[in-house]
Formats: sequence, C-alpha cells, structure tokens
Amino acid sequence: MIKWFLFVVFILLIDFYAYQSVKMISKNKIVTLLYWFLSIVVLTNFVYKLSTFNRSTGLTQAVMFAFGLLVLSIIPKIISLFILFAEDIFRVAKLVFNYFSSSEAIPYFPDRRAFVSKIAIGLAAIPFTSIIYGMTKGKYNYQVLKHTLFFDDLPPAFNGFKLTHISDIHSGSFDDEEKIMHGINLINEQESDVILFTGDLVNDKAEEMTPWISHFKSLKARSGKFSVLGNHDYGEYIRWGNSEEKEANFQAIKELHPKIGFNLLLNESVYLEKGNDKIALIGVENWGTRFKKAGDLNLASSKINKEDFKILLSHDPSHWENEVKSHENNYHLTLSGHTHGMQFGIEIPGIKWSPIQYVYKQWAGVYEEFNRYINVNRGFGFLAFPGRVGIWPEITVITLKKR
Repeated sequence: MIKWFLFVVFILLIDFYAYQSVKMISKNKIVTLLYWFLSIVVLTNFVYKLSTFNRSTGLTQAVMFAFGLLVLSIIPKIISLFILFAEDIFRVAKLVFNYFSSSEAIPYFPDRRAFVSKIAIGLAAIPFTSIIYGMTKGKYNYQVLKHTLFFDDLPPAFNGFKLTHISDIHSGSFDDEEKIMHGINLINEQESDVILFTGDLVNDKAEEMTPWISHFKSLKARSGKFSVLGNHDYGEYIRWGNSEEKEANFQAIKELHPKIGFNLLLNESVYLEKGNDKIALIGVENWGTRFKKAGDLNLASSKINKEDFKILLSHDPSHWENEVKSHENNYHLTLSGHTHGMQFGIEIPGIKWSPIQYVYKQWAGVYEEFNRYINVNRGFGFLAFPGRVGIWPEITVITLKKR
C-alpha cells in the first residue's frame, strides 16, 4: 500500500505544480474544477485498473488504455512543470545575486509569471496532441524502410536478394482489423524473396493470436517465411495455475508459427539455395542481458560451415552486442527487434533520439561494426502504451548486394 500511496502523492504533486499555469491564466472556478476532476479521474482509473489487474489473464487492452490516458495527462504537465520550475530557479538566483551584490532585489511580477505560464501551456500542448495522435493513428502508421547492404563474400546468385524483416507483432494488443490488414498488404507489396520475423508473436497467451491467424497466413514470399521466438513468447509475464499450463501455452505458441506459414527456428539453421549457391539462415531462441536466455548460438550454428554467408535471427539486440558481433563465426547480418524504439522518440533529419537508447546501444535501424551488420526493427505492433509517438511501426526491406 505504501508504494501506491507514494505513487499517488507523486502524481498529485506534478498536477499541483502544473496547475499553477492554468491558475495564472484563468481564474474561472469551472476551469479549476474541470482540471482537477479530469486529473483525478485519470489517476483513479489507472490505479484501479492496475490494482485489480489479474496476472493470470495477461496484459489487457483496458490496462494499456488506462496507462495511455495517464501518459496523455502527465507528460504535458511535466513539460509545464519544468518551465515553471526553471522560472522559479531563475527568479531565486537573481534575488540571491542581488542580495550579495547589495543591489535592490528584483520584485516578483505576476505579469511575468502569467506570461511564462502561457509559454508552458503552449509547449505542453505539443506532446499532448502528439500523444493523442499516437494513440489514435500513430500505432498503425506503418513505415516501409529500405536498406541496401553490400558484402564482399555474398554468393553471386544472391546478388539483389531481397528480404523483409518484421518483428514484435504483439497480437494481443491489436484492436483494428482494417489497419492490421493494411500493414500485412504493405508487407506483401514488397514482393521480397523471404520474410523473416524476429519474435514476440503475442503479449502473453497463444489465444491472442487466434483471431489473426488467417490474416498473417496471407503473407507471401518466394523463398519462404522464417521466424524465432521473443521474450514474450515464453509466458514469463503472467501468473499460471501450474507449470503444465505454462508449458501448454508455450507449445501452443510454437505451433502458431506453422499455422501462419512460418518455419520456426529453435536454435537451429537452414540453407536458402539459389542455383549453385546458398546462404545460411540461423535462428536462436531469446537471448537477452535483461530477459530470458534460452538462445544457444553455438548449437544453432552447429550444422553450418564457418565460411558460409550467414543471416542470424535473434530477438534481443543485446545478444549482438554481447556475443554475436565478436564471435569467431562471421555473422554477416543479424536481425533483431525487441526495443520497439520505446514507441516514443524523435526521428527527423539530423535527429534520432529515444529514451531507450540509454538502455540499448543498438535500438533502431542499421548498425555496423567489424564489417558485420545488425538491423533493429522498431516493431510491427505495440505493447503497454497503446500508441506510438515519433517512432512508427516498421516493415524493413533489405536488399543484399555483392560489393
């Protein structure tokens, strides 16, 4: 109970401080009542949903929506709070300076405070509108990102080979069939040689994918569709009645992959062949520094040759950073997901930022080290926060070229 009390106090303190902006601009009591009514309703709704959350049912859309409303309410207020706090610090610093310099202290001007409050509300409106867009449109704002990667030892027959990389479907979060089909159609429009999926088919339970089997089964690729598991595919974030239930769910999730036409690679490899040439496709189970370590890179690579051209599917990009990029085997291209780009950030020409970059060194897009590449897909779906702001759902198309 203490943590809930502290959480509520913390949110109300943010509300109280940010309310100063509203108070300085409008003295209308109706505005005051409306401000506090909406703030308390949003906070109460979130606390209620989370406190009554049944871990045996998994993460529900109701909980995600409650969290989304809290984010929508709090982030703009934090922006306002920082601006007002900076103004207070500036004013106090001037008073202290004037005191020690024997100058006449600068008085407090309410008009200046009101002006700063207007700036605070104006700037806070930017994240407010962005979050609304992210929750209504942004989460299905699919982007097709195309990359061409060059390799000295790419087998000649695979020059121009095109693959589509998707990740983090999180089918338990879906709420719009038309938008999902739009994303699937975009994947098919790429007409790639192969489709590679790097895990997190569901949020928690196999049954979340049942309504979407026919949709994802319609994905097409000339040389096949291949997949691996992500950390959410192991049922680790839900309370099970017993170990048998958890194992049955895990088996059901693995059986979903062939049902949608994907060849699930569980610490194993296959060869893709064109003419007299071939490339190795290796799939490891989840391996992460912060999450489940079921992946075994050496086992997955045990049936391929060291000189083969290799594409590795590994859900968590921390695997590449900690094991793959410096491995004695040259894994030419690694495909990962997991981070979602945190579903929040800024990506405009010259600026690429998200809070997740302070957790994962490789968090979105293509990176290269030691002449080895990794692509971290921003995810097809979404989780927890029911939206995306600045970091859009991604379909990656990579063309392999011989240098």
